[in-house]
Amino acid sequence: IVFSEQQLKQFDVFYNMLIEFNKKVNLTTITEPKDFAVKHVIDSVSLWNDEKFSNVKTIIDVGTGAGFPGIPLKIYKPNLQILLLDSLNKRIIFLQNVIDELKLENISCMHSRAEDAAHNPKLRESFDLAVSRAVAKLNVLSEYCLPFVKINGFFVAQKGSNIFDEVNEAGKIIKMLGGNNKFETTNFKLPNGDERNIIYIKKFASTPKKFPRKAGLIEKKPLI
Repeated sequence: IVFSEQQLKQFDVFYNMLIEFNKKVNLTTITEPKDFAVKHVIDSVSLWNDEKFSNVKTIIDVGTGAGFPGIPLKIYKPNLQILLLDSLNKRIIFLQNVIDELKLENISCMHSRAEDAAHNPKLRESFDLAVSRAVAKLNVLSEYCLPFVKINGFFVAQKGSNIFDEVNEAGKIIKMLGGNNKFETTNFKLPNGDERNIIYIKKFASTPKKFPRKAGLIEKKPLI
């Protein structure tokens, strides 16, 4: 991963804005510069794969929070068209300020729950790639994210270590939602030694219209 001087300056501005806004609204517990660089920036852009994503132009970041991985991906790959989706409007206000300050183009924010947005005809099965760093099991994340993905597009989940049971549990659900349950996983360590697994799930069929289910049901009664 190589960043230009301009990209490094953009990350610096992003960091300072995050720290300042974090005093008013709790966006992240990661506030030290080195931790921000490793656990937010490098962790975010590490999901990108030039070979797999040669045809990827549109991305939705589901439950983006403070803008991860969406903002770092946009800085790293400026030609991407990205939608940042989050259910908390305070985060959306912050992200719009970042977009305006960095003069980022072809990136927008949307205040909505994923369960609602995925039934919007303008968004459903409209993206080449759906990403999420949300802290949820793979079966839950798949129901949130796969409805947004076009056929032959990808859903990418970023995970820590010990994912074997979680992956096995989710295989049947992923297939039900239109994803290929024979997915690829890349394992590596961040510069600080933290283990990461990136799961690449390709979509081969349309997601049944009943998914995602109504707000609240996905996590209370996950598909098994």
